[in-house]
Amino acid sequence: MNSTTLELALKKQRLQIASDTLRAEFGLCAAGLAPAFSGADCAVEGVLWLRRNPQFLIAAGVALVVIRPKRSWRWARRAFVGWQVWRKLNDFLEHQRPSPLLQRQTLNRR
Repeated sequence: MNSTTLELALKKQRLQIASDTLRAEFGLCAAGLAPAFSGADCAVEGVLWLRRNPQFLIAAGVALVVIRPKRSWRWARRAFVGWQVWRKLNDFLEHQRPSPLLQRQTLNRR
């Protein structure tokens, strides 16, 4: 093994040790964020469960329409208008954004 290869191997080993140390320090510093991450994980699991079991969401919607029809229609109208605004805004932003090909061309000119 020549000296350059040996130096590179030693440098790689030192970097891996430093990376392990930093990862352990970050884990200790981020321990305070664990409850927030746990809550976010629960929320994601709930959404995934609802996607697998949409019948419960539909049943809740039907129950709201039966119990409070006027309020349900009001919220349905708001949701529909919000969805339309979201679609139009999304379309507008997609047309305003330059294409990735055009961005690459301008970056290559610099």
